[in-house]
Amino acid sequence: MVMGHSAAVTKQHLHETAATTLMGRLLRKFWQPVALASDMAVRQARPIRILGEDLTLYRGESGKPYLVGARCAHRCTLLHTGIIREDQISCMYHGWRYDGSGLCTDIPAESKPRANPIRIAGYPVREYAGLIFAYMGEGAAPEFDLPRKAAFETGSRSFFPKREFWDCNWFQQVENSMDAVHLSFAHLWGVPGQFGASISAGGEIPALEYVETSSGIRQIAARSNGNVRISDWTFPNNNHIVVPGPDQKASWGHVSVWAVPVDDRRTMRFRIYSTDKVDEETAARIRADLAFEPTFCADALFNGDLSGLSEQSIISAQDYVAVRGQGEICDREEENLSSSDAGVIFLRRVFLRELEAIATGAEPKMWASLKENIDLPPPPTRAA
Repeated sequence: MVMGHSAAVTKQHLHETAATTLMGRLLRKFWQPVALASDMAVRQARPIRILGEDLTLYRGESGKPYLVGARCAHRCTLLHTGIIREDQISCMYHGWRYDGSGLCTDIPAESKPRANPIRIAGYPVREYAGLIFAYMGEGAAPEFDLPRKAAFETGSRSFFPKREFWDCNWFQQVENSMDAVHLSFAHLWGVPGQFGASISAGGEIPALEYVETSSGIRQIAARSNGNVRISDWTFPNNNHIVVPGPDQKASWGHVSVWAVPVDDRRTMRFRIYSTDKVDEETAARIRADLAFEPTFCADALFNGDLSGLSEQSIISAQDYVAVRGQGEICDREEENLSSSDAGVIFLRRVFLRELEAIATGAEPKMWASLKENIDLPPPPTRAA
């Protein structure tokens, strides 16, 4: 049940991401994707920034990834420039060595051991479906449960993970996921691909229903002729839907998308696209289609030029223009919401309730994966 909220927590808190903010504290209670698994070779390290925090991601000789602080505790040199031996990383400046938990295990130039252990940040890490996830909250990490999708773990499947950088706030992208009406407009804009043409049935406005579940929100958008669109949205920033395959003859694939804050004004969008098993030629074509980055051609997109884009790229481009068009951080005081924004209103109430729990020292909801499988049907007819 969605409850009201006090004046202490307002929609101005929704976009924040720093660890000292209410939303930043809430987001850190969940596993978040932080990198593509393919980005990290054995004995390789790279700097990343997630939730306003600078970190070092590295893969040890065992192949296991680790996430620790960005800088050595000694003289604050960037740690990703260091040397990886076994599953620990040593600073290139004076050789201080750290394990995957952030504990300093060796100070080569110091003759006497330190009375108190030295630590930098260190966070638990998991790999799943081609993505690397991390838990950046306090205390023991929760079970790696919510990010998993039964659709990804059933049958023989191909996986195509992707990451995009968007130059705007993460919460605008989450709100877009809960706005089923935009499919009848934004996804017919420019070049109407299969997605917009099939789902929206030529721009028909759907009847909307929103239900809070154990894992998030189920969005149901019903149009005529049995055209029912269901989104399995998982708290706090993941949307699971179905989208067209690489061509009109292919079955629709499952997509799981996370809008992960880099900071308040930048977002990494992680995406897992999964289909029934495909051959290598089809896989290569899908990977080429997914290489599109809307920020690389933002000027052309805002001038309405979507020419030459693949089906998957059209969907991303249309969403980017709509969401980035709100500004880097949307000024929600300037809005005029209507009945078609039922999903956005529902979503905000859930978040404001959770933020209020944190603000008052109460326990937020214990979100848990669904016990039942959710059918996410494609539209009954396909665009010609």
